[in-house]
Amino acid sequence: MGARLIIVEGLPGSGKSTTAQLVYDILRDRGINAELYSEGNYNHPADFDGAAYFSSENFDALMRRYPRSEDLLCRIKSRYCGGYVIPYRKAIEEDHISFEKELFEEITRNDIYELLLDIHIDLISSRWKNFTQSRIDEDKVYIFECCFIQNPVTVTMIKANFPKDVTVNYINGLAETIAPLRPVLIYVEQKDIKVSFKRAVQSRPKEWFEGFSNYYLNQGYGYDNGLKGFDGVLKVLEERNSLEGEIYDSLKLIKYRIDNSDFNPEVLSKQVDSIIRQGLQL
Repeated sequence: MGARLIIVEGLPGSGKSTTAQLVYDILRDRGINAELYSEGNYNHPADFDGAAYFSSENFDALMRRYPRSEDLLCRIKSRYCGGYVIPYRKAIEEDHISFEKELFEEITRNDIYELLLDIHIDLISSRWKNFTQSRIDEDKVYIFECCFIQNPVTVTMIKANFPKDVTVNYINGLAETIAPLRPVLIYVEQKDIKVSFKRAVQSRPKEWFEGFSNYYLNQGYGYDNGLKGFDGVLKVLEERNSLEGEIYDSLKLIKYRIDNSDFNPEVLSKQVDSIIRQGLQL
């Protein structure tokens, strides 16, 4: 068996969610044990979504400030990297837990994607390392959507406008970590970013674009360059596309580009099937 990890990446509206689902469906049709983790899955085994991190000292201080929630915090926390992870989104959506307002605000300020970059990278890198070590001998193929390139680019460029080499080094470090899983990267592209992004905006709720625009324009690259409105968001996406192209070229792993400009399901399926046969040595 070849790859044990297939990573699907691409810009918003490129079709990466559809592609990731296709990978999963084709693998299952071939009788291969596969598991798909789509964007935003709070149970992701190699990433964090809706989770906060506190050092042991800061966690103890948090419990002292909110004594009424001490039992709750102790129940939902998990030990990690010398401190504690609080999976607040899972607690709310799966366990139907209600947090004190002030406590919730403090927890979300410590979201792992809001921490100082060096701390964030240490936590995420450790997460990928633990995942890799625990899955090396497992007879299963994992499919991850967007957490390998998109999330690091978001936290370094979109959010903080760090120099390109920071992003490139971060992602190449992750690539070295997952190398034992013989990963395959599928990068879904669009010839015209404006057309594909407009398509995404039109097909999603108005609130999605409002949140997306706020995140892209009011911090990091967008804010530093004074970008506004739809054209401003598009400019950030174009810069992100350029950066991700550099990252793709720098990565020393098995990788494929897919042109999904026509959004043709049959063509996309054939491309994905061909990649799977090569990547998994079928």
